[in-house]
Amino acid sequence: MTIPLRKRHLAAAVTGNALEFYDFTTYAYFAIQIGHSFFPSHDAFISLMAALVTFGAGFVMRPIGAIIIGRYADRIGRKPAMLLSFGMMGAGVLGLAITPSYTAIGIAAPIIVVLLRLIQGFALGGEVGPTTSFLMEAAPPEKRGLYGALQFASQGISTLLAGIAGVVLANLLNAQQLEDFGWRIALALGALVVPIGLIIRRSIPETLHAGPALPLGRADARVWRTAIIGLLVIMGSTTSFYVVSFLSTYAQAYLHMKINVSFASTLIFGVCNAVFSLIGGALSDRFGRRPVMIWPRVLLLAAIYPAFLLITAQRNVFALLVATAGLAILAQSSGAVSLVAITEALPKRVRSTAMATVYALGVATFGGTTQPIVTWLIHRTGNIFAPAWWMITTTALCIGALLMLEETAPVKVGNTEF
Repeated sequence: MTIPLRKRHLAAAVTGNALEFYDFTTYAYFAIQIGHSFFPSHDAFISLMAALVTFGAGFVMRPIGAIIIGRYADRIGRKPAMLLSFGMMGAGVLGLAITPSYTAIGIAAPIIVVLLRLIQGFALGGEVGPTTSFLMEAAPPEKRGLYGALQFASQGISTLLAGIAGVVLANLLNAQQLEDFGWRIALALGALVVPIGLIIRRSIPETLHAGPALPLGRADARVWRTAIIGLLVIMGSTTSFYVVSFLSTYAQAYLHMKINVSFASTLIFGVCNAVFSLIGGALSDRFGRRPVMIWPRVLLLAAIYPAFLLITAQRNVFALLVATAGLAILAQSSGAVSLVAITEALPKRVRSTAMATVYALGVATFGGTTQPIVTWLIHRTGNIFAPAWWMITTTALCIGALLMLEETAPVKVGNTEF
């Protein structure tokens, strides 16, 4: 059954995803400054690694949150699950922004930060399943691709806003001020949306009108096949996202570019993500999911090494922005459609639980580890192309999984059960 959606309902559905990526993107882009605040060390590498590992700590709780909140959404409804996850997420964002530094309260500071990341991870694990299910179930069949792509587009918008905040703060404040309180301002700005998001989410309609939820353990072989393929697809999508978003830190730490220049890549990434996610979703409604998922990912595989070669050889803002734009366009146009296709392939009675769990496992395993891994690889090998090789490997595996994913677009397969 299609439910007429107002613009505020769409905004409510994607607000949580947007807040997630605003927070995580801001944390990633201010990783150096956050590392100095909570994990001071005479070794810059150790400080940065501690901040990135803490960034990844939130991913550990994602699968648990996915199962618990996702199951809640399949049993009780999408709306209450979305309210629960968003409230917890907002508390985590605000808490991180106001936590005193190591200098002020000692070892308690990093402990509090890790606990807050765990709370956020639990909430975020349960966010994607219910909201994506809601968007797909409420969308007209011929526009599911476009509606589902709003999830990825919201990531781009939030990344863009994080980039704007970073560029403005980097130009208004000096290096010491950024380290002392600039990054806190950036995070606090994201927390401002929490009360508004909760109010709007209370007004959304419920889309779960099926029978009782089916335990995931009793799902048929088709569901498990989709889940395994989906895990590999999300692995490639999330690795690409976090490698490209890491380019700001990469440009500062390894190419020795100025912070305001490196933040400009954030703006480009956000614009390309928002625009081309929607373009990809709309094209998939017209031509089917498979071609829009597969071909951009193949082109991405071919473009990764040349993009990093351009950045490292030129080491200027033009090269950084061109490489960021090219990688973002290819990765995000494919990734948005992949999320839609996986969701469409799952039966309604397990959709929220299965989608949330698959997404959380993929993001926890590869999203939370990507930036620490590439940082460690660069430090260990001295090879600044380590992020490119990591991205190439996961992209190749992702393409293999996409080739096994069946077409799910209603325009291509007719009136299928949804």
